[in-house]
Amino acid sequence: MHEMVTFAERVPKLANGTAWKRAEIKRLLPAPLKDSLNVESWCTLYSIHDIKSSIAKIQTVGFSEKLDLFGVLQLTPVSSGYSVGSCNWIIQSEYEKISYLSSSSSFTTHPLPFEPSCLRGSDVLILSGLAESPTSNPDVMLGEFCTNLANTIKGGGNVLVPCFPSGVIYDLFECLQSYMDSAGLTFTPIYFISPVADSSLAYSNIYAEWLCQSKQSKVYLPEPPFPHAELVKNGKLKHFPNLHDGFSNTFKTPCIVFTGHPSLRFGDVVHFVEMWGSSSANTIIFTEPGFPFLDALAPYQPLAMKACYCPIDPRLNFGQVNKTVREMKPRFVVIPEEYTVPPPMLPHRTDLVVQLDNDSQVLPISYPHVIDIPVTRSYEKVSLSNKLATTLCPQEVRAGTAVAMVNGTLQNKNNKYTLQPFERSSEGSSSNKCLCGDLMVDEMVASLAKRGITDVEVEQTPSGHTVHLNDDDAVVTLEKGSTHIITHGNDQLRKTIRDALLDCLSQM
Repeated sequence: MHEMVTFAERVPKLANGTAWKRAEIKRLLPAPLKDSLNVESWCTLYSIHDIKSSIAKIQTVGFSEKLDLFGVLQLTPVSSGYSVGSCNWIIQSEYEKISYLSSSSSFTTHPLPFEPSCLRGSDVLILSGLAESPTSNPDVMLGEFCTNLANTIKGGGNVLVPCFPSGVIYDLFECLQSYMDSAGLTFTPIYFISPVADSSLAYSNIYAEWLCQSKQSKVYLPEPPFPHAELVKNGKLKHFPNLHDGFSNTFKTPCIVFTGHPSLRFGDVVHFVEMWGSSSANTIIFTEPGFPFLDALAPYQPLAMKACYCPIDPRLNFGQVNKTVREMKPRFVVIPEEYTVPPPMLPHRTDLVVQLDNDSQVLPISYPHVIDIPVTRSYEKVSLSNKLATTLCPQEVRAGTAVAMVNGTLQNKNNKYTLQPFERSSEGSSSNKCLCGDLMVDEMVASLAKRGITDVEVEQTPSGHTVHLNDDDAVVTLEKGSTHIITHGNDQLRKTIRDALLDCLSQM
């Protein structure tokens, strides 16, 4: 963000350059401008002050740290394995779970490894950030990057790498350190030019908790976790905020320059394309997958320098994400609509889509639509206060199972429910007793016999049993959850049968 604002501030601006937003002019512009939506609402780019003000409101958390959101939800970040600090999010209530799978990588690079197991059992999985070059293997692209770079340097040319100031660039520095030594290019200077170059290199070595275990262990030796610290120390890697602050004093060719912006529309990269573009000995290598290199180079044509497209995108591709999501078994999967059809440039590749089994329902979403996800809260967790818990008297209803009657006041504080003791007035009566347990017919017949009722006939019915008291002309129907006594107005007999039933049940 800081780099983009700095680059944008260097570009000359018109006092009022909004005429192109009119529909009659916009439709004549080249893509992607003519395809842009709601351009009338586009605002001026944010400032450095806006960035600082926004970052001041951000709460920093560590991996697996649980955050309580107003007592309603619990948020937990887990490593996504993509870059320093990148994470996936688990959003949980007591009985529901939503997972957000953002840009993730299963490759072994500098961040902590991807943790897919934490996302299993989700009611909803929100999926985004898949590889933008799904047909390009990052390891193969990294090999091509090194080969093209070495061939250019050995031929006396310079290499320009348009890039972002963090992320994959750390892996490129690490790869180049060993590769250039083996290729006999140890003394070829590497320049990293960005307004945030110094802070990017420094912070990558400070935040060890975001790094893989092998790099974390180096911090306690103590050694810098990244090899670019050694390159800077030995003067092989030099970093500058711009082209003016001391860069010209140390600039030597042939060399390798990492700088931005990958779009080639602003930033220091524009100067190098114009300076080196007329020589076929030089090479520009595109590693960022989000910028089509032919479109990026279009304003500079004709261009003599060689252009290589080596998109290094370690994020999950369609095959990996399909396998991962099937193992997670979410009930619903929310994905961008473009993940349901093959890429426009590869319409025949039907494998380049998100394909899940029948256990998960896919819900496509597109801008600016809103979708309803059929996940409702069916239960709420309620805690017993210690004071109320001490008053309970559990009764065993079967082996290993005991129940107790609970009577209290439900209290809601900070969206947490607690059952407190019910405060009764001094005139209040004692609580009614509650019956529980399974009523066994044989036990009831024995209980009736104790009370002098012996002429008893038991009939089994589809819903339970019917007990006939022949001498007393009475009937008792026993069903699951209910009992009916028919005594034809004999109240004393009804009480006798009631007492016999009570002997067969537990009371609370």
